[in-house]
Amino acid sequence: MIRFTDKQWDEVRENHRKWWKNELGRPILPLVIGGADPMRDKPKNPVLSFANCNDLSITPEQIIDRYDYELSTCEFHGDSFPHMHMDQFGPGVGAAFLGCNLENDNNTVWFTPKKKVPIRELHLAYDPDNPWLVRIKDIYRAGMKKWGGNVCMGMTDLGGVLDILASFLTTDQLLYDLYDEPEEVQRLVWEISDLWSQFYSEILEIIAGQQGFSDWAAIYSEKPSYMLQCDFCYMISNGMFRQFVLEELKHTAKKLYRPFYHLDGVGELRHLDDLLAQEDIYGIQWVPGEGPEREMDWSEVYSKISKAGKKIQAYYDFDHYLDDILAVIQHPDDLVKTPIWYPMDKKDEALKKLNKYR
Repeated sequence: MIRFTDKQWDEVRENHRKWWKNELGRPILPLVIGGADPMRDKPKNPVLSFANCNDLSITPEQIIDRYDYELSTCEFHGDSFPHMHMDQFGPGVGAAFLGCNLENDNNTVWFTPKKKVPIRELHLAYDPDNPWLVRIKDIYRAGMKKWGGNVCMGMTDLGGVLDILASFLTTDQLLYDLYDEPEEVQRLVWEISDLWSQFYSEILEIIAGQQGFSDWAAIYSEKPSYMLQCDFCYMISNGMFRQFVLEELKHTAKKLYRPFYHLDGVGELRHLDDLLAQEDIYGIQWVPGEGPEREMDWSEVYSKISKAGKKIQAYYDFDHYLDDILAVIQHPDDLVKTPIWYPMDKKDEALKKLNKYR
């Protein structure tokens, strides 16, 4: 049994409304405690993951039932809410919707073209019978039937437009094509952009009755939003970012409600000024990366984002840099954390840390 009431949903909505107005007086801090008694039997099938996303013998109903069990083992504290991640089909699953092979292992999913063709011969089209599009839609339908909208199923990770294009051409070839075939790149950017919007709209039509909306970043939104991205832009200059990425980002952002941008790694920092100048991008998710970058002082980045009037999503838990970030941003309301998970035997410790900021 999922432990979450209509009253709690009302509190989530109201707190986020206040947060957007800088009236909450604190960051958004979702805390999930795992290990509660699910008060139901555990299904035999595994949890949906990168490793088994291509196992079509598991029915959509079984996938949802297992996720229901997992959510039933959780207590939701702070600003957390029942959320189903739908990113297990990989970052940039829009490429699979358009005909790429979906490849997977235990740790990730990636996409390869069924046939490599020169960019001038590459033409992408919508296929309503695409098996991955059908599969993901069926999972959403099963979730809506099971939960009636009381679990927020996140939008699947459609990917950035150039990331999708790179799946068809390969990253190296796309880098060459930016120089050698700029008109063809632009053609495909807008073809993919239109198809991306169609995929988004069709999934949204299925989940429109939910208590709210989210995506792989697990930020709650009353209206349909998204974490925009372009991981490919790590490798390109400011000029190429403006030429091939920024206009499409602006176009898509205008269709969404308070979207964020996923700034992934130090190589993308060169594009931060351009992103902060976009009035339709409302927040930045800064991910410095793993390894030494994670331990570096990014106060200047957080301060810059906050001074530009944007919200910030940070990955760190209670014990890492939360106080440091709050010390350099304009308002505590500027910050939203990714969900923080603690086991049941650490519940008292976690609640004590949470209450420090509430």
